[in-house]
Amino acid sequence: MAYTWPWAKQRAKIVWIDLGDLGDLVHPEGPHEQWQDHGLGLLRTILHQNSIQTDIVSTRAVTSWDQLAQQLVGYDMALMNVRSYTYPSGRKAAQIFKEINPRGLVMAGGMHATVAADEMLAVPEFDKICQGAGEKVIVDLVKDPAAFPRLFQGQSASSMAEWPMMDRTLWPKPADRRLARHFNWPLEPECGWGPGPVATILTSRVCPWQCVFCNESSYVPNMGRKPVDQVIDELNYLDDHWGIGSFVIHDSMFFQNPSWLKEWIEKYPTKANKRWTYWAAGRADTVRQWPDLFEALVKETNWNLVSIGFESGSDRILRLLNKECTEEDNNFAIDLLNRLGDQIEAQGKQAPKFWSNIMLGIPGELPEDAFKTMRMIKRMKRVFPSISYYAPYPGSALGFQLIAEGKSKMSKDNYHRFPDDEKVIGVDYKFYRELLAGKYEDEVNRGLSPEEQGRGYSGLYARALTKA
Repeated sequence: MAYTWPWAKQRAKIVWIDLGDLGDLVHPEGPHEQWQDHGLGLLRTILHQNSIQTDIVSTRAVTSWDQLAQQLVGYDMALMNVRSYTYPSGRKAAQIFKEINPRGLVMAGGMHATVAADEMLAVPEFDKICQGAGEKVIVDLVKDPAAFPRLFQGQSASSMAEWPMMDRTLWPKPADRRLARHFNWPLEPECGWGPGPVATILTSRVCPWQCVFCNESSYVPNMGRKPVDQVIDELNYLDDHWGIGSFVIHDSMFFQNPSWLKEWIEKYPTKANKRWTYWAAGRADTVRQWPDLFEALVKETNWNLVSIGFESGSDRILRLLNKECTEEDNNFAIDLLNRLGDQIEAQGKQAPKFWSNIMLGIPGELPEDAFKTMRMIKRMKRVFPSISYYAPYPGSALGFQLIAEGKSKMSKDNYHRFPDDEKVIGVDYKFYRELLAGKYEDEVNRGLSPEEQGRGYSGLYARALTKA
């Protein structure tokens, strides 16, 4: 399948502002902040396919607001996708844009616009605010902004099959030459999980579960999955043009819909240019429900970095989070992946690794709950622990509750992004720092085998917290 993007190269009158903390692309802390925004990329591609030229600047590629201001001169319109953790930078960027271009318009959408519209409406610089998906309204909005009220509901495509393939050449190159050597533009930077160049793709949007710590289900509706053939075509296209060493399936939940996964097992090894290794997310309960399917995916499609949001090793906390998984589910998934890893290593091949998503500091969590979580981590072989303190983001049920009770340390001025920031009033963060530093190893090791007790070392999990 051939794809061409015959965009003109002249300067546009419309600019996208790619949001993030200042300087992330100049002095990056890690690969997460360097990943490209697929939502922005999709909408920008749609505009260009409809002959609407746009430019792009990034708050992540400058080290001061003055530098950003210089890049915003002379535009009639600014567009931005605002998440909760990018809301402060989005608000500042909108204010700068209006100061420089008083007659210009600022159009904003995204997660935060959907779940915290009151905060967006309180900022006069946001001229139009779209709640929900924007792919069916973005062209009309840009062509005739006056036809839309200030706050309006977006519209999604009926299926991901309707999405065009994102034109990655529209993405800005890294500002720093040293970083560019590791960035693989227009793909993603090397992330250490698989060989570069690295590409991120989407096969589905939104997780269908209703965990109370997550705000995703309040953002956009689930719209099924992109056809398997379309996914493979995209991978082959990216490989033909820039080469792929590995890829990330950036779905919130990859391991769902058995019929789609069976088709993936059938087609990916034979129709893709190469059977690349890849990162993708699953759930412990679905792994336990379909263990044969999970095993086939690992062995036959080279799924070698399995991300599972275990969140906690305690049934009590899992129920509090409405996770719909149990300690038994988590341990089943761990045992299965440990066994598969041993089998694959015995064949002289690289075993799959765990990307273990863990939350600590959940309101109501007791020390024994936290000890159970650490024991669970130690039961895993070949683990990349991703540990963070619970964050009460707007749009999540538990987040709204804590915000209403005045217990959230997060605010519209600082929706903390860093995993080790203290985020909830009343949580004993000193205990968690000591736990992760190894102070409670005797309690954590209780009931574990000598081999399991020996996994990890003092300071490992503390570093996982700061780097997650």
